[in-house]
Amino acid sequence: MKRKVLAVTMLISIVVLITAGCGERNLTKVRLSEVTHSVFYAPQYAALTLGYFEDEGLDVVLTNGQGADKVMTAVLSGQADIGFAGPEASIYVYNEGKEDHAVTFAQLTKRDGSFLIGRQPEPGFKWSNLKGKTIIGGRKGGVPEMTLEYVLKKNGLVPGKDVEINTSVQFALMAGAFTGGQGDYVTLFEPTASLLETQGKGHILASIGKESGEIPYTAYFAKKSYIENSKDVIQKFTNAIYKGQIWVDIHTPEEIADTIKSNFPDTDISLLITVIERYKLQDAWSKDPVMKKESLDLLQKVMQEAGQLKKTAPYEKIVSTDYAKAAMDRIRR
Repeated sequence: MKRKVLAVTMLISIVVLITAGCGERNLTKVRLSEVTHSVFYAPQYAALTLGYFEDEGLDVVLTNGQGADKVMTAVLSGQADIGFAGPEASIYVYNEGKEDHAVTFAQLTKRDGSFLIGRQPEPGFKWSNLKGKTIIGGRKGGVPEMTLEYVLKKNGLVPGKDVEINTSVQFALMAGAFTGGQGDYVTLFEPTASLLETQGKGHILASIGKESGEIPYTAYFAKKSYIENSKDVIQKFTNAIYKGQIWVDIHTPEEIADTIKSNFPDTDISLLITVIERYKLQDAWSKDPVMKKESLDLLQKVMQEAGQLKKTAPYEKIVSTDYAKAAMDRIRR
C-alpha cells in the first residue's frame, strides 16, 4: 500500500513539474543601452511595463549609456546588442569607414525633447533675450547641442558670437552645473526640467523641439552583422516598440503616467503627468517606427550647419525600414 501511495505521489510531482515547465517561456535576452533615462521615451517604458517585449519572446535588459557616444561604443564593442540614441552616432561611424557599422531600424521620437531653462521667469520670452548670455548646451557634436545651435540660428543668433554655448559639461551633470551657478541658461530633458521648476531652481522658457521641427531625434540601431544574424530578434523588438507607440498615442497623460511610474520611482505622479502632457502637446513621439528620408536629411543639415559633418551618409546605408514596415503590416491600430 505504501509503495502505491509513493508511486502516486511521485507521479503527481512529475505532472506538476511538467505543467510548470510548460508554463515557462524561453525568452531571448536582448541588451539595450539607452542614451539617458527620460520620460521623453515613454513609449519604450510602456512597452516594457505592459509586457510587449515578453509577448514577443524577448527579455530586454536595459542600461543607461549616459550619452550617444557611449551607447555607440557599447554596441560596437559587443557590450550591448541594441543602442538607443540619436542617429548622428550612426552617421559618424559610417563616415569613419567602419565595415560593420550601425544601422538604424526603428525611430521613437521625432523632435528634440529638451527645454530651455532660465533662472528667472521671462513672460513673453523672446530668443533675442539670450544675446550676450551663456547656455549650458551639452556635448559638442551631440544632437541636443547641434539642434540648439540650429534653433539659435533660426532666430537670428550666431553661436559663439551673439551667445555662448558651454559644451564642457557632461550630459548627466548639466542640471547640477546650472543649479550650482554655471551659465545663464541650460537645456534639459524631462523630468529634470520640470523638477527644477517645481523646486524653484529654474523656469521653463521654450521648447527646443517645437522650434526645430521634426527630426529623427532618438532611434534604435544595431551593428549590421547583428541585424543580419538576428533578424527575428530585430523584428520582434520593433513589433514591441510599435505596440508601445500605439498605446501611448491613444491613452491619456494620466493613464501613461500610471503605467510607467515604476520606471521613475523618485518622480511624483503629478509631475509625471505634467511632463507627459507637455510632450503630447509638443507632438514629440513618432506614431510609427519608420524613419523617413526627409527627416534624416534635416538632421544631417543640422549637423552640417553646426560644423560637425563634412559628408552626408546615404540614407539607404544607415537606415533599414524593413522591420518597421513589417511591424505596421502585422499590427493594426
